[in-house]
Amino acid sequence: MSGIIQQTSYDREMLVALELAREAGAAILDVYDGPFEIEQKAGAGDLEPVTQADRIANEIIVERLSREFPEDGILAEESIDTERRLGKSRVWMVDPLDGTTGFIEGNGDFAVQIGLAEDGECVLGVVYQPLTGLLYRAVRGGGTWVERPETEPEQASVSNHLDLGTMRLAASRSHRSPRMDRVVQSFGVKQEVRRGSVGIKVGLIVEQQCDLYVHLSPRTKQWDTCAPEVILQEAGGKLTDLFGKPLRYNSPEVQNRNGIVASNGVAHRRIIAALAPLLAEFGRTPD
Repeated sequence: MSGIIQQTSYDREMLVALELAREAGAAILDVYDGPFEIEQKAGAGDLEPVTQADRIANEIIVERLSREFPEDGILAEESIDTERRLGKSRVWMVDPLDGTTGFIEGNGDFAVQIGLAEDGECVLGVVYQPLTGLLYRAVRGGGTWVERPETEPEQASVSNHLDLGTMRLAASRSHRSPRMDRVVQSFGVKQEVRRGSVGIKVGLIVEQQCDLYVHLSPRTKQWDTCAPEVILQEAGGKLTDLFGKPLRYNSPEVQNRNGIVASNGVAHRRIIAALAPLLAEFGRTPD
């Protein structure tokens, strides 16, 4: 199957998103070697850092999306959110630098994420890792494609692993909570790949390097998951909240308060069923 972008109703949107991801990525790399200032987001209870790279990339993406698609709404991490987007059927979900901690630490674990939601569902996604040039892209019904510098795009598909004990876990680089340790122990997971950025961890599942990703915290936002979700779906995987319910986009609450589970799809029901008694043990109920 050819790696040429498939003809869909989102051709123009995808071309713009690809150009913007690479342009924003180049701007991020201009700042990467420093020096740069690290600030604390005002009012962020979970101590989220932000740098000028986040803001520069955000401005590049939002400015052009506003110009190219003036009728669409935009929800971007470094932009002031307004209720204007709530009246729009199409809304862009932008994380200009997913993995700011990885950017600050210089470990390469950061990505530009641009997603498009239509009537609350993700329909287009681009996740681009500026340091390596690795890019994932998908539109609904068009499959998931992986692009690397100087190679032809390849269509991706997830694994078919069903046994929880043999599944490889995409895990966060940061310190893990005792509750996540309990999940890993209960599942019998023996192999983990630790990376930053939601998009990068979902990419590991897309490329069959992992089979499962669980995020117990309610701290991920709609811009963290929109692009990765359609990329995972089109590769045959699934992304839901911890209780197996679908994520909805363009709601007033931007946080995914019920956490997220990403998997290869075939094992998703089994994973949700295995999580249920643990969530009850933790006192977690759906918001």
